[in-house]
Amino acid sequence: MIDVKLLLQDFDYVAQNLANRNIEKSLLDALQKSASSLKQQKNIAETMQAEQNKLSREYGELMRQKVDSNRLQSEKEKLDTLKKKVQEEVAKVSQTEKELQELLLKIPNLLGKETPIGKDENDNVVIKHVLEPRKFDFTPREHWELAEANKWIDLEAGVKLAKSRFSVLRGYAARLNHALISYMLDFNYKNGFEVCNVPVIVNERAMIGTGQLPKFADDVFRIESINDDTDSNIESNKGHDLYLISTSEISLTNLYQNMILAEQDLPIMMTAYTPCFRKEAGSAGRDTRGIIRQHQFDKVELVAITTPEQSESMQQRMVDNVSKLLESLELPHRLVQLCSGDIGFSASNTIDLEVWLPGQKCYREISSVSNCTDFQARRAKIRYKKAGKNTLTHTLNGSSLAVGRTLVAIMENFQRADGSIGIPKVLEKYL
Repeated sequence: MIDVKLLLQDFDYVAQNLANRNIEKSLLDALQKSASSLKQQKNIAETMQAEQNKLSREYGELMRQKVDSNRLQSEKEKLDTLKKKVQEEVAKVSQTEKELQELLLKIPNLLGKETPIGKDENDNVVIKHVLEPRKFDFTPREHWELAEANKWIDLEAGVKLAKSRFSVLRGYAARLNHALISYMLDFNYKNGFEVCNVPVIVNERAMIGTGQLPKFADDVFRIESINDDTDSNIESNKGHDLYLISTSEISLTNLYQNMILAEQDLPIMMTAYTPCFRKEAGSAGRDTRGIIRQHQFDKVELVAITTPEQSESMQQRMVDNVSKLLESLELPHRLVQLCSGDIGFSASNTIDLEVWLPGQKCYREISSVSNCTDFQARRAKIRYKKAGKNTLTHTLNGSSLAVGRTLVAIMENFQRADGSIGIPKVLEKYL
């Protein structure tokens, strides 16, 4: 959530920044109207409260002086009338604040200075390439052709058990998938990230905290609330539906929801493997073959909680971690700075890592490393003590990696002329 104080103090700056994210003008107009109303109503309420305080002091003095009862009664009526008006104004402020908060939940993060202005993915900026793509002496096949030849992926079974965009890995592919997960977690652990095992079902508050709700309600899987007597005293769990996570960023970040951390404990660096679930709303017709875009997929995630001063260097550390992971897997890739028209809702600055797929003859996203600044921390109330004051942290997240896409990349980059598939050397001891 963006800062309401900044919104009230410099609406033009906020509006200009958000306009670069293709925000609808009607939403900005509503935001301006609500912000202006709140500012005006607060001024009125504060002025009236100051007058009420003045009258209260004067009335108290009159009581001490034991003035005429009629005058005292008259002054009391004036004070009571003013108190009622103040209550009405305060109620208006509360209502407008509520309306503004509802609008703010729909507003994305402000763009960072590193984010270039652009319309869509075509305006993203390539930062650098890592590893040269392999030169084949035969025409490389796409992963679904290789999967069929090696009987690695059963798409029909996925449809049989669930629906389209689900799949079943069989035999060696399933073992390789687990090997990748183990290797990624080990790699991240050796680079300073605490390994966590978190729920894949979370409550509404957690989804709001990291920005999935209300903006992406159509893209998440909602399940009915679970009635459990053991948590009947936990207010936040009452009367709310639950959700399957679309990324373990949600679970990891919200571990520190509504907490005040010690500055010396920052940064907090975590990694987790979970299955993830997305409806992929709006992706009809895209990546319908193979396992590039699935409703259920495995992912290893990185999350960091830092001070504002640490977040820029932490993002670079996370990018380097992912790039070195891909390099250790012998997978050619490139780093791409996302532009304003392609960046995610909660992110201020994002660097994508795209892996080379020789069968598709293109680079495809395999990780996004984002600095969300204080946007998620404000929503989830994640703070730390700084000079005796509670200050918002910064949060960062990144895929490390999307396991299915890594499997695809290995299949296409390590394929042989006879249709068989090799593996990176670092995975041999995991199989």
